[in-house]
Amino acid sequence: MAAASSTSSSNAEEDESLKGCELYVQKHNIQQILKECIVNLCIAKPDRPMKFLREHFEKLEKEESKQIQAWQKSSSQSDSHDDEVSPPPPNPVVKARHRRGGVSAEVYTEEDAVSYVRKSITRRW
Repeated sequence: MAAASSTSSSNAEEDESLKGCELYVQKHNIQQILKECIVNLCIAKPDRPMKFLREHFEKLEKEESKQIQAWQKSSSQSDSHDDEVSPPPPNPVVKARHRRGGVSAEVYTEEDAVSYVRKSITRRW
């Protein structure tokens, strides 16, 4: 009977851990960030994908730092009262990449990103 009890306790701990992971991923918008990263990687198809990923995440980190500094600056300049609780900082928003003319605004699925094939269209005048 003790073995069954420890197994159910272990399952409950795993469920709690999994819920904690899911909340963390949602709070920090991890799925969307990784999805956009994979799409950018598949579009660029660099010869050195790890270097591309490192630079991509460094750029995101710099943007996040700028947003946090701007938020802190604006909150310190606002007319806040000591007895009021300031709202938590907003989740950093990843800037969308600039689109060239003629590019669809259609949302990519993960399947689209994985099976992406670059097509080159040449105009013949």
